Amino acid sequence: MFSEKMEKAFNLMEQAIVLLKQSLDTSFLDAYIENGENIIDNYQVRVLDGEPNEETVKQLEVVYQQLKQLDLDSEEIRRLTQLILLKGNREEALQANHQLTPDSIGFLFVYIIEQLYGKKEPLRILDIASGMGNLLLTLVLNLRKAKYEVQGYGVDIDDTLLSVSATNNEWTESNIELFHQDGLQELLLDPVDVAISDLPVGYYPNDEKAKNFDSAAEDTHSYAHHLLMEQAMNYVKPGGYGLFLIPSNIFETEQGGYFKNWLQKNVFLQGIIQLPDELFQSEHSRKSILLVQNIGNKSSQAKEVLVVKLASLKDTEKITQFFQQFETWKSSNLK
Repeated sequence: MFSEKMEKAFNLMEQAIVLLKQSLDTSFLDAYIENGENIIDNYQVRVLDGEPNEETVKQLEVVYQQLKQLDLDSEEIRRLTQLILLKGNREEALQANHQLTPDSIGFLFVYIIEQLYGKKEPLRILDIASGMGNLLLTLVLNLRKAKYEVQGYGVDIDDTLLSVSATNNEWTESNIELFHQDGLQELLLDPVDVAISDLPVGYYPNDEKAKNFDSAAEDTHSYAHHLLMEQAMNYVKPGGYGLFLIPSNIFETEQGGYFKNWLQKNVFLQGIIQLPDELFQSEHSRKSILLVQNIGNKSSQAKEVLVVKLASLKDTEKITQFFQQFETWKSSNLK
């Protein structure tokens, strides 16, 4: 349920974006970015070549003063931006690979990372296909709230999605660096502790580039989600972990053998957490969380791979049972 504060913030944000969209005759996402940049610039309305018009500027100034007075904290801002983007997506549908990762999954990632990493050392997290950045931002803000020192890195080739992410990161004052590029090209990035991603599913068109990867297909376009996972783990320290949202049928597709080839050669497959069916519209769209660990730094294959299906992310008792199961498994299998 919305709190009264969040409901007011939502209505004000929506009002501002609609005003900009109409005045500038632009898309929802472009109006969202423009609105965010105004807020970051101390709630000042940017006017270029007389746009937005004077009447719209006056209306926006009133909205911005009310929004500023709400004094939202970083997590409230993130939740607000997610709700607004979800509303916008209903108006101007995004393709499947550009959808926001739900909070329920993001918080599950946060929990697993807290179980795998202590707070003694700074934590560097890479999202190899960050899109609008909600998953990475959820992790950075909530780990920071849990007293981790955390630095995030996001990569995406879509400049509009990356602009949305940059706006949200700056408004929440998050420590996240973004790279505008194809995630399969070389990254100017030192090794990170953990890689995460809600991987875009589909084919990668550059066969010549794909040949450099162990998960590449031989006679057809390779699956981009296979290649991106391999690429992300190339930038993770020895013994570091990867957490990836993947299609639940990843081992059963026509390219499943190439994916297994990479797994067996390069990483330890430590766990597969199948997400509740209720989160997905069809059997074909169901996803799981894959937990892998890089070879090195005393890492080893778990004696028992964690294989579990979550019954629900809404039932507190079921979630608690999973937490207990994960912690028991970790103490027996991970060094």
